[in-house]
Amino acid sequence: MSENNKKEDLNKVIKEMEQKCAEKPESVMAHHNLGLVYRKAGRFAEAVAELEKAIELDPFSVESLINLGAMYFDQGNIEKALAVNEQALNINSASAQAHANLGLIWQNKGDALRALEYYTDAVKHDPGLVTVWINMTSVHLMLRNDEKALEAAQQAVKLEPDFPMAHNNLAVAFYYNGEFKAARKHIEKAVALGYDVDQRFLDALNAEIS
Repeated sequence: MSENNKKEDLNKVIKEMEQKCAEKPESVMAHHNLGLVYRKAGRFAEAVAELEKAIELDPFSVESLINLGAMYFDQGNIEKALAVNEQALNINSASAQAHANLGLIWQNKGDALRALEYYTDAVKHDPGLVTVWINMTSVHLMLRNDEKALEAAQQAVKLEPDFPMAHNNLAVAFYYNGEFKAARKHIEKAVALGYDVDQRFLDALNAEIS
């Protein structure tokens, strides 16, 4: 499908969603879905407005809060993203995605220990969140928890064997655990899957192997 056709289809969906909101202005789901479609179309201000409307109608809509927090984060509004995800977690303490988002926020703010706490809780509630295992690998490496970094990286690859970033992180984790041949195997896999590997890491790895 061409880009023009995709854009036309998206515009059609937006019009349909807008019509639903007009017909049912008190529908939380209608505003929530319109917000997501606006986001997909790159209309972020409108997306935020629709999700805020959904939350106004239902302050306990965890899904709307999480999606609104993701949009705030993407726009660089970290403090609003933090507040919204904390609100979601207060409503549902078992929300794996809220824990994951808060981990990413605290990692972005440079607090690795707090990030790790949220990531750990996220995978307790949903062990299948591969991006969280990837982020946990990075945080463990920052804290020089090399063995735990390796465990997290291996779990990410186990969940998604063809995820290039997972293989890259596993290669880095093997490197810091002194397993250089295993590191080369996974960095080669990452390259084969299209990952843009850091040349400095390649040079350091080659120096250890040669």
